[in-house]
Amino acid sequence: MQIIKTLVGISLLTWISMVSSSDPPTAYEMLEKFNFPKGILPLGVKSYTLHEDNRFEVYLNGDCKFEIENGGYSLNYKKKISGKVVFGDLRELQGVSVKILFVWVSIGEVRNRGDGKMEFYVGPLSASFPVSNFEDCPQCDCKNRDYTNQMVLDS
Repeated sequence: MQIIKTLVGISLLTWISMVSSSDPPTAYEMLEKFNFPKGILPLGVKSYTLHEDNRFEVYLNGDCKFEIENGGYSLNYKKKISGKVVFGDLRELQGVSVKILFVWVSIGEVRNRGDGKMEFYVGPLSASFPVSNFEDCPQCDCKNRDYTNQMVLDS
């Protein structure tokens, strides 16, 4: 009987240490849980906060600009990105803008339509792009780059 108690105790301690040592999900993994590809965020996320009401903040190493290949668009991510996330929908976005012609305009909402397309809203206008365009996280032209989270490219 004592051996069984000892084995149960060791098993319980092992299970507790495995559960408590697991790392919290990265911002990229959280996006995937809400049905978004990780590539809608650039590399270089320092931290993020997801509140109980699904409001979020994502913090990058610095402001981030890059060109979208095969689209002719420039994107700008501020050091802090915020909004609200529900399954397949990023709403009330702040900190993300796109250059259209010569003007930077804010992207207010992003939807994963479920048909292989992502819809990006700039005010009442929208444009859709294949989800496959966002499989890999883009690299920024950030001055303070620190891409210690390179593992997101492999997951």
